[in-house]
Amino acid sequence: MPLSEHEQRLLEQMERALYAEDPKFASSLRSVGPRPGARRQAALGVLIALTGIGVLVAGSATSIVPVGVLGFVLMLGGTFAVVRSMRQPGEEAAAAAPASPSAAPQSGFMDRMDERFRRRRDGDDTGR
Repeated sequence: MPLSEHEQRLLEQMERALYAEDPKFASSLRSVGPRPGARRQAALGVLIALTGIGVLVAGSATSIVPVGVLGFVLMLGGTFAVVRSMRQPGEEAAAAAPASPSAAPQSGFMDRMDERFRRRRDGDDTGR
């Protein structure tokens, strides 16, 4: 169902506001998509993981420990390949680059829980 003209204008305004507020986040939303070869790598990872399950079951059925360990390693490697193929192109660089010290700290769930715990411990539990 197509958007009305009013809805399209609102959406465009929201996009402009998002880009003005956080251009880095907005540009990451406009990314082209998965990198080339990601689908092939994911399919290969699934195939390796399924083979690993089969080898693990075979090792368990025959009580041969090295075969079971090999199956586990194959499962782990296949899963790693699938997860790695799902990453966006810029994620590897962002994960490797250290955060700049001038960046404002992000308030995550654990930070909020730590702050609540500190307030409770200090006897000031008024800010919920």
